[in-house]
Amino acid sequence: MRLWSALPTLILVFSLGNLTGYLFSRSSRSLSAEPGPAAAIPANAADVASVLAAAPTSLSSLTQQEQRDINVFRERSPSVAYISNIALRRAYFSLDVFEIPQGTGTGFVWDDQGHIVTNFHVIQDGDRFKVTLGDEEFDARRVGVAPRKDLAVLRIDAPGRDLRPIPLGLSASLVVGQRVLAIGNPFGLDQSLTVGVVSALGRELNSPAGFPIRDVIQTDAAINPGNSGGPLLDSAGRLIGVNTAIYSPSGTSAGIGFAVPVDTITKLVPQLIEHGRPVQPGIGVELVEDRLAARVGVQGVIVRQVSRGGPADRAGIVGLQQSRRGVTLGDVIVAVNDQPVSSLQDLVLAFEDIGVGGEARLMLERSRQQRVATLRLVAVE
Repeated sequence: MRLWSALPTLILVFSLGNLTGYLFSRSSRSLSAEPGPAAAIPANAADVASVLAAAPTSLSSLTQQEQRDINVFRERSPSVAYISNIALRRAYFSLDVFEIPQGTGTGFVWDDQGHIVTNFHVIQDGDRFKVTLGDEEFDARRVGVAPRKDLAVLRIDAPGRDLRPIPLGLSASLVVGQRVLAIGNPFGLDQSLTVGVVSALGRELNSPAGFPIRDVIQTDAAINPGNSGGPLLDSAGRLIGVNTAIYSPSGTSAGIGFAVPVDTITKLVPQLIEHGRPVQPGIGVELVEDRLAARVGVQGVIVRQVSRGGPADRAGIVGLQQSRRGVTLGDVIVAVNDQPVSSLQDLVLAFEDIGVGGEARLMLERSRQQRVATLRLVAVE
């Protein structure tokens, strides 16, 4: 008798167990752990539009903000790419070449020439790259990288395809509390939208090369592994940053994400496309390493040698001098545009902010005497 009375409960538990197993099996196929290859779930803008069209709730019943977010996603998601990074390795005995998936990430269309912008760490250590736009997959080649800013450019050959670059905004005009949207491929789940606000501005983040990236945007829009390289958009759908990192003890979104500002991107990407690397501004000098400067108790950046005919040479800057009494100091750079510099990194970042063609006002010190020299920065190796 007790068995018959418990039978409905047993049937219910059995059904729920089957349902849970089914959902888990689907989840395990879709949620691939990074850095292995992640399965893609087709969900492009056309799919979203068809779902909305068939939904019983019309767009007119949604708030204006919801309608705007939906429109931004519809307009920009075709420009967001799914990137797969593949390393080639040769077997020790057979010498056969085989592929090793390095991970996945996100990128976006920069122009109608097929250039795709992403993070450097998304393609780092890769030999082959696949870029998926919508339902089409393309082989991509590396065009240029900027490890110090965690940026990279790939290129795909997509003749006849309507490539849709994302319009550029300005990061200098952002304000805390402003609404932002992120589109990417977290955990391999392609075409995912998250929404938040600008949480803070002017953050500093270390790049894969160990150099700080300045003026980084902090946002609470959920950013997870796989979002890297994707666009951060304002409420009008303009690019304001490239999602690059999260701060999280667990490795997943904790509401603190970071994006490289678009003002940095617009400066660097054309250089990467043209030269394959950033164009470093300078004054035509070789500099002494920080550890050696610290050993002799010098505060500032010591000039080791001056290139003949360069801006520093024309300004009368001198490097280390060799004499019978040994090596004596020449000029030491102690400030740029009234901002103190105490390391090579400080000087490089100061020159990057000014850029090639800009003027740098240097405070120089020699034999305990200070003077000012104004130089125009040039491109250096």
